[in-house]
Amino acid sequence: MTSNFDNAASLYLDLLKKSLTMTLYSDEPDTDDKNQGRFLQDFIQHYIKGAAVSMLPLARFENLQACIADVLETKVPGDFIETGVWRGGATIFMRAMLKAYGINDRTVWVADSFEGLPEPDAEKFPVEFKAHQSAVMTKVHKHFASGIDEVKLNFQAYGMLDEQVKFLKGWFKDTLPAAPIERLAIMRLDGDYYESTMDGLKNLYSKLSVGGYAIIDDYGEDMWTYCRKAVDDFRRENGITEPLITVDSKCSYWKKAG
Repeated sequence: MTSNFDNAASLYLDLLKKSLTMTLYSDEPDTDDKNQGRFLQDFIQHYIKGAAVSMLPLARFENLQACIADVLETKVPGDFIETGVWRGGATIFMRAMLKAYGINDRTVWVADSFEGLPEPDAEKFPVEFKAHQSAVMTKVHKHFASGIDEVKLNFQAYGMLDEQVKFLKGWFKDTLPAAPIERLAIMRLDGDYYESTMDGLKNLYSKLSVGGYAIIDDYGEDMWTYCRKAVDDFRRENGITEPLITVDSKCSYWKKAG
């Protein structure tokens, strides 16, 4: 009976991942495409102009699912959070996993400005500032802004908008220090820029339970963000030595050991 249930849950979650990423009938953009112009066009068509609720590649969903499954199986205490949710896809998936396995004592925290990315400091973070001001970011990506009402509608469409979902609206520097989060088992940081990433690490990592996971979506991005530097700075300053594990060329994570 248990194996039948697990199989049904797995089938549901696999279907959900493909629905959230709009890969039921088409392939996702290749994040490792050496032709950056072609990748950008594919990215815009599939995600920005398309109906996808998440721009996470399937490999990152597989990682998220594996991390959640591990903390549930080993009973690592704490809630789940994503900082930087775009249209809400990854957090919808977090809630769906809890629902699929009948977990009613954990909360999914949905943290975002819901107004797009903050403007980086031009002197401290020139690469980020240049990318932020680019025509592609301003006119096409529109700084990845998705309103809170749109995100809530997406949750509702998948049947995931309930009391186990909490929204933190505003800039991370304002919302995360005061967020009423006691413990975390999963923290997925997708704030793109140095300061947004550092805000998540400084305010949330101390709440991450031993055995929990810190997932950094943009750790491998070097062309337009200092995300990697933020993570490396924080790990060095706090003596974090757990190995970083690669999900794909752009995303890495580690499991908190102590």
